[in-house]
Amino acid sequence: MRKPERVECLYLDFDGFFASVEQQARPELRGRPVGVVPFSGGKASCVIAVSKEAKALGLSNVMGIREAKAACPEMVLVPQSPHLYRRAHNALLAEIESVVPVDTIKSIDELACRVDLDQSRDPVGLAEDIKAAIAENVGPYVTCSIGFAANRQLAKMACKLDKPDGVTIWHPDDLPEPLFALPIEDVPGIGSNMQTRLARAGILTTKDVYDLAPKQMRKLWRNVTGERLWYALHGYAIHAPESKRGMFGHGRVLPPDCRNLDSAIGIARVLLVKAARRLRRERYFCAGLWLWLQHVGSTWSRNVSLPVVNDDQILLKALSGLWEQARDDLGRAAIFRIGVTLYDLSPADTRQLDFLLDDDTERQRWEAINAAIDHLNRKYGRTMASIGFWPAKNHENIGGKISYTRIPSAEDFW
Repeated sequence: MRKPERVECLYLDFDGFFASVEQQARPELRGRPVGVVPFSGGKASCVIAVSKEAKALGLSNVMGIREAKAACPEMVLVPQSPHLYRRAHNALLAEIESVVPVDTIKSIDELACRVDLDQSRDPVGLAEDIKAAIAENVGPYVTCSIGFAANRQLAKMACKLDKPDGVTIWHPDDLPEPLFALPIEDVPGIGSNMQTRLARAGILTTKDVYDLAPKQMRKLWRNVTGERLWYALHGYAIHAPESKRGMFGHGRVLPPDCRNLDSAIGIARVLLVKAARRLRRERYFCAGLWLWLQHVGSTWSRNVSLPVVNDDQILLKALSGLWEQARDDLGRAAIFRIGVTLYDLSPADTRQLDFLLDDDTERQRWEAINAAIDHLNRKYGRTMASIGFWPAKNHENIGGKISYTRIPSAEDFW
């Protein structure tokens, strides 16, 4: 395995992305502590993201509104605008690409780039060029922190050291000493559960992890991921294999006035239709639907097997059946979060029908109806038609929520 002798990777992380984009778009928010909340109309109970000014006062992402306002009474709360963040992401990508090719988009606010030989000679200059392009063509209130290292894992760790708006360079000859100053929880891939497992084995620091052997790492992680992490921490050029699509799904925290089964069904239908639209856009069929509902103290979930399908009619019919099971089991329980997942996927070109199920004619008719509906919605850029009930409210941003693993497309907001 190759071990680079120079900086080969750049990792970029935007600072307080949601809040900084709001500040760039809305001058009245600039320079003020801003908290982004999930719902409009005063329905939210938590802050999902805070601005650089709020972080400087000790606030953090994902905290209760009461706690945040107690610590910072002057904080301005604004509802999330996922469509704005998506457009900002695309604009920022274009500016970065004008300076250095983007290799991997990790999330809405993180990405990695390959650094060529000439660029590696002056990483500070490269970082300054990226920051200047963003400031001039997008705006100075969206800032980023950048890390340079021999591989993506090390560059990501370096990137976190000098936030906000910093640049950190780890030349291969400088390592491993800078690593040892980091707490073990700052190593990507070591979450709370893994940290507990490592502690049981007497591994408490980043240096302890670094000093392990590759096979020990594999044994502790119980898979090859641990061995890959060893090589990454030791500066080797290593790339994780591409992940395969396993499911399509959407989840949502419910607004306070929808936290019951009668009100939540409309939101569940929208979540499912949005997931089904993605399924069709990416040319997949599914053979299973999973519904889960989070209520006080527990989570209820059920699934149902399906023929190999991708049309709204059969999926909504399956959802109705699962919802009736939820009514029987939960009654009037308060529901705080719901989610739907389409699983057991088949690419469209490998679809195999169940020869015992003689419904080809009906399925093809519903698929043709859905194709016409999808075409109509694409033509007008919004939901002009749907199968069955489509709620008039409480579905803002459903399907367009920004997650750590997916950046929504324009169609997700229809």
